[in-house]
Amino acid sequence: MAAVCSPSLGTSSSSRCYVSSRPCICPDLRWSSVRLSLEIFKVEIGRSERSLCQSNRMKLSAVIALASQTSVSDPISTSSRNDFSDSLKKSNEAALILIRHGESLWNEKNLFTGCVDVPLTKKGVEEAIQAGKRISNIPVDMIYASSLIRAQMTAMLAMTQHRQQKVPIILHDENERARTWGHIFSEETKKQSIPVITAWQLNERMYGELQGLNKQETAERYGKEQVHEWRRSYDIPPPNGESLEMCAQRAVTYFCDEIEPQLFIGKNVMIAAHGNSLRSIIMYLDRLTSQEVISLELSTGIPLLYIFKEGRFVRRGSPVGPTEAGVYAYTRRLAQQLEEDAFELHHNDER
Repeated sequence: MAAVCSPSLGTSSSSRCYVSSRPCICPDLRWSSVRLSLEIFKVEIGRSERSLCQSNRMKLSAVIALASQTSVSDPISTSSRNDFSDSLKKSNEAALILIRHGESLWNEKNLFTGCVDVPLTKKGVEEAIQAGKRISNIPVDMIYASSLIRAQMTAMLAMTQHRQQKVPIILHDENERARTWGHIFSEETKKQSIPVITAWQLNERMYGELQGLNKQETAERYGKEQVHEWRRSYDIPPPNGESLEMCAQRAVTYFCDEIEPQLFIGKNVMIAAHGNSLRSIIMYLDRLTSQEVISLELSTGIPLLYIFKEGRFVRRGSPVGPTEAGVYAYTRRLAQQLEEDAFELHHNDER
């Protein structure tokens, strides 16, 4: 029988660990270079000698400890660096862009949306385009989006404004036919494309029996205090739905397992997702407490930039426009990379 590990200990002989009584599956990936072959793009991920399960369990434990306002050591600056291969240079630097989707049709109607798959409004489309203009000078190598159309629309529309002029392409890996039919046979075309990986783990929190209900009418029916508790508490879910804590466990686990390794090898990543899944990730990045995260507000279509360097995330704020300098300005290495991409694009156009 697989051992049940205590997250506070950070050790286990099993690849299944339990955090806050909810399971998270952490694959035991040891000394190897794991190639994610999705037929369209091949994404190289350097893996460490030590199991990532232990690393991610420690990080999630830190998040939960902070949610309880318990003092813990810095999980990002210590365990993250130690648990990945020494061959990864500490000078590696990468951009992490977080974008909440633009306004959806149910946002406009003031309905609880949750995991119902609703598209953007005309305003939401414009918000996505404006978000793209704000990040147009930040290099992007990979895009992660939720499985919901409003997040995917936001990512696609944002990239139409990007200086790199690369085409975002959603990877379909549902079955062999999807992989075969979506194959790109031109290596040159692949170089001018950006893989978009969709994941349900980045979805909005599931609002259960509130989904589709009008927010104002629901408050009148159940009382403002009860609805506020469902919407803004950390660990109290709506009827048959998810709490923010439950949403955080799946979103942060996915971030640690799939996205953070890409940042470690210098890939610039954009995540297009939702208010609660992004709040969960920001809680992990900024080491927020449960009281701090429930008061965190994210506007639709407004990007937020982090720089990942030497195993640490540094928040750089949200841009006013593509030419803004100051605190938001990305680093010299990222700027140099973007110039190289622009030169390559111009060279390809001349051929």
